[in-house]
Amino acid sequence: MLRRLRIENLVLIRDAELAFAPGLNAITGETGAGKTILAQAVGLLLGAKGESAFIGADGDEAYVEAELDLGLGLLEEDGFEALAELRPEDEDGLVLARRVFADGRTRAYAWGRSAAREDVAGAADRLIAMSGQFEQRRLGRPAYQLEVLDAFVGEAQLQRRAAARAAWRELLAARRRHEELRAGSAAEGARVAELRALVEDTNGMELDDEEQLRAERERLRHVTELAEAAGTAAAALDPEDGDGAAALTAIAERAIAPVERLAPELARAGDELRDVELRLREAASELRAFLTSLDSDPRRVEQIESELERITETMRRFRAPSYEELLTRASAARAELDAIEEGYDPAVAAAEALAQSEQKLGELTDELRAARTEAAGRFAEAVASELAGIGMGEGEFVAELREREVGPTGTDEVAFLIRPNPGLPFAPVAETASGGELSRIALAIAAVAGGETMVFDEIDAGIGGETAHRVAETLRRLAARAQVVTITHLPQIASVADRHFRVEKIPGDPTHTRIDLLGDDERREEIQRMLGGREFLAVHADRGNG
Repeated sequence: MLRRLRIENLVLIRDAELAFAPGLNAITGETGAGKTILAQAVGLLLGAKGESAFIGADGDEAYVEAELDLGLGLLEEDGFEALAELRPEDEDGLVLARRVFADGRTRAYAWGRSAAREDVAGAADRLIAMSGQFEQRRLGRPAYQLEVLDAFVGEAQLQRRAAARAAWRELLAARRRHEELRAGSAAEGARVAELRALVEDTNGMELDDEEQLRAERERLRHVTELAEAAGTAAAALDPEDGDGAAALTAIAERAIAPVERLAPELARAGDELRDVELRLREAASELRAFLTSLDSDPRRVEQIESELERITETMRRFRAPSYEELLTRASAARAELDAIEEGYDPAVAAAEALAQSEQKLGELTDELRAARTEAAGRFAEAVASELAGIGMGEGEFVAELREREVGPTGTDEVAFLIRPNPGLPFAPVAETASGGELSRIALAIAAVAGGETMVFDEIDAGIGGETAHRVAETLRRLAARAQVVTITHLPQIASVADRHFRVEKIPGDPTHTRIDLLGDDERREEIQRMLGGREFLAVHADRGNG
């Protein structure tokens, strides 16, 4: 869900923050009030080119920021590694932003940190479906069309997709390993030599060695301070000459002891003094033992530095990012060497692993294809019915399955084809429909398969009357299971919205645009304006009475 959209100094919008609701969000206003600026704001997040003309009169830059729900597993997918590294710990949302400067340059951000524009646009494109040029780009992408069909199939299909993606990665790793071994015995010999070197160089290293060595080095570096502190404390408690805290406590106890029988309430104080004296003498003894244990031998410091240098050099040589990872690799290398000595053949094992990976992916691919083949016809019929209902001709729509080389989603791709007029051949949706038509096709597809947040800017282009009512009803049904944001001039759509914003142009120097969330009374007035105003309603009411 798109939780919040913040806009600063973008064209006529000085400062606006829109908190969107689940369901249907309608944005209305007079023609020319600046509704399309909202579409420009979302477009920037989706990767649209920045222009100096976007910057308003209140500064030398424009800024757009969106807070979205973070899709489950999105940052674990291939291509989002750089974005995943920027994610703050325990952050459950995704904050994307784009800044436009006076010369047209832009910068992109994720969670307030600089990010590549392509990464921000890629994440936004996965979570927001927007009409117009972005919908054309999206609907023309085979991968997206396959995602839509799989979403229609259901949760079990999405789980198969996830399993196939993992199996594909396993297969690639198995292929690499197999090819490495096929490259020749020299390569395998080098690998075995590296395994032996790793085991030898880490021989004797234990998991907590590095931490203990660093702690001991720190202690030796401050041995003088430690000795001075411990000696001073021991002398204060129990000095060799004179009275310390322990002796003074003993004096106090001896003063109390003879009179405890005369005042029984003093017994507790006497017991505490005896206990305190004992603990003070024990503490002094421990401090003196600590003093004796302090080792100021400079040779030990050199020895520790040498051992730490050995650890660092071994990590560098075997490209281990941490000491723990180094020991993990060494353990695996030791196990593999043991297996080799027992007759294990890496080449045979690699071939077996490759065959198993191919079989596993093949089984998942067959399951994916069977589900898609069964669902494609039902999906196309459902979309065609939706298209006919919202005034898109006869609603002739086909989801054509095609075969391709195996990949992380199997061996299928799907093409969405439409026949705009009877007698014409079927053609790809993205190449056939105009802007408004494409938005309605996207609406029909989403009404059948669901989807992410959908932003419509041209959904009501060139429609009215009964078709407008049908589009409004379809939007309402879609909004029951997906978030919808629509910029509209149709009262039929605005009247069924769950949240309603009004865009209003405020005259001044300079003129600017204000966006308000409408309450019930304000909403009635806005819908009344969209219907033609009070005078229009009064005239038609009189005609109806006549």
